[in-house]
Amino acid sequence: MRLYLLALNPTDSVTEGFLPAATRLGLDVTVLTDQPDAHRAVYPDVKTLECDVRDFRAVVTRISTHHRPDAVFSNSDHLQTQAALAADYFGLPGKDWRAALACKDKAEMRRRLAAAGVDTVWSAELTESGPIEPIAQAAPYPCVLKPREGVASEDVVLVGSAEELESHAGEIFSRRPGAVLVVEEYLPGELYTLETLGDGNVRHVLGGFHTDVSAPPYFIEERLVFVPAHPEPVVAQILAQLDALGVGFGACHTEFVVHEGRARIIEVNYRAIGDQVDLLLARLLEIPLFEHILRTHLGEPLPTDLGVRRDGAARLEYPCADRAGTLTSAPPAGELTVDGVHLTYRPLRAVGERHELYRTNRDYVGVLRATGADQPTVDRVSAEFLAAQRWEVQP
Repeated sequence: MRLYLLALNPTDSVTEGFLPAATRLGLDVTVLTDQPDAHRAVYPDVKTLECDVRDFRAVVTRISTHHRPDAVFSNSDHLQTQAALAADYFGLPGKDWRAALACKDKAEMRRRLAAAGVDTVWSAELTESGPIEPIAQAAPYPCVLKPREGVASEDVVLVGSAEELESHAGEIFSRRPGAVLVVEEYLPGELYTLETLGDGNVRHVLGGFHTDVSAPPYFIEERLVFVPAHPEPVVAQILAQLDALGVGFGACHTEFVVHEGRARIIEVNYRAIGDQVDLLLARLLEIPLFEHILRTHLGEPLPTDLGVRRDGAARLEYPCADRAGTLTSAPPAGELTVDGVHLTYRPLRAVGERHELYRTNRDYVGVLRATGADQPTVDRVSAEFLAAQRWEVQP
C-alpha cells in the first residue's frame, strides 16, 4: 500500500516515529516536501519528491502524476488542511478539512467555539494595512498577541497596554510582512494538554501533560509532566469544544488552561504532539502509537481498547539558550537508566551553531525525556542529570 507523507523540515516524529512505523506496516512511503535535499540527507533510502506542499493543488497534481495513493498523511502543524483536502480528493480516509482549517486558524477557532456556544473569548484580527488603534483601544488588558496561524510560541507575547500592543504588532509585522495577527483575551489558569486519538467513530484519550512556561511576557514551554488522567469534568469540557470544531480523526494535541474548574482551549494542534513528546508517549503508554495513527489514515478502525499502560510517570525538560550567540559547549546525545528511570537526552542545537535569542521553542538547545514508575523519582533523577550538564553560549 502506498502512503504519501507531506512534510516541511525533517522532524524526530517522522524519522524516529512515522517512518519506522510505516516500515513495520509494510507501506511504500513517498515523502512530498518543498525541502527535498534536507530530507534525503536524513533518510536517503526513502523516496522523496519535491512539491509545494503548502498548496493543496500542487499536492494533488504531484500525487496523481506519480502513483495512486492508499493514504495521504502529514504530522506537520502547517500541512493538515492540505493533507485533508488531498485525501478527500482521492476518496481516502482523513480529517475533515474544515476542522483542520478551523484548528490552524486561531481566529476562526474562536469564532467556531463561540458560535457553538461552548466558549467565548474576546478576539480580533490585525493586518499590516488595517487600523490597529481601534482594536488596541478596545482590547481587554492584559491580552495575548500572536500570529493567526503560528506554532511553537513563535511571536506570542502578553501585552499590558494599547501602546505595548501597537509596538509589538509593528515589530512582528516588520519581520512577517503580510502576516495576520490575533489579539485575544488572556485566559488565566494552569496550562495542560490533552492527547487524543480517534478513527471518526471511536476516540481514545491517551492522557496529557502539565506544562510549565517561562515568565511573562513570553510563553516558552520549559517542561512537561505526564498526567495519566485529567479530572472527568475537565476532559468533558475539552472534548465538547473539540466536537464543536469537528475534531475526531487521527491524532490531536490540545492545549488548554483550567481556572476555578473551567477548562478553556488555548489552541488545537490537529496532529500528534511534537518536540519528541510523542516518542516519550509511545514508550510510556507501551502502545504502537505511530502505527495506530497511520492505520486510521488507511481506513482501519481503532481497537476499542488500546491496552494503554496507565501506571507510568514521565517528565520532559527543555534546556534553553538564555542569550544570543554561539553554542560552544553542550552534552552529547545519551541514553541511560538511573534508579529505574530511563533517560534519553538529545541535542537540538549543534555545538558551533550561532543563533539569535528567539524567545520561543527555537531557543531549545536539547531535550531530556524521562520515564519511570513514580513521579518523585522521575523528577529527582531528571533534576540530578540536568544539574550535572553544562551548556555554554558565547556572544
